[in-house]
Amino acid sequence: MQAYIVGADHLGHIPKLLALYGITIGEHITGRNPAHQRKPGCLKDMDIMILFTDFLGHNVMKNYRAAAAANRMHIVACRRSQTALQQSLQNCPAFSQMTLPACA
Repeated sequence: MQAYIVGADHLGHIPKLLALYGITIGEHITGRNPAHQRKPGCLKDMDIMILFTDFLGHNVMKNYRAAAAANRMHIVACRRSQTALQQSLQNCPAFSQMTLPACA
């Protein structure tokens, strides 16, 4: 499964957590570039969009949510922390049945 990640300059240990769910990062953009704030890049072959809300404005999130919905992608929005991401992934219908160990 490929993820399109929006927000955060550095991902830290997030890729390791995503790997536990079978997710690889297809593309990661920080959302700082004004051109990226209006319209997402190519969403082809992406299955899930992860929005880190503590780094994005309301209008940017609105644009990305609309693009993800138009491409029938799963959408996960949360703060940039392992715990918040894990909780959001467990609430996502695609991953709700998975049981993983708690984040360290």
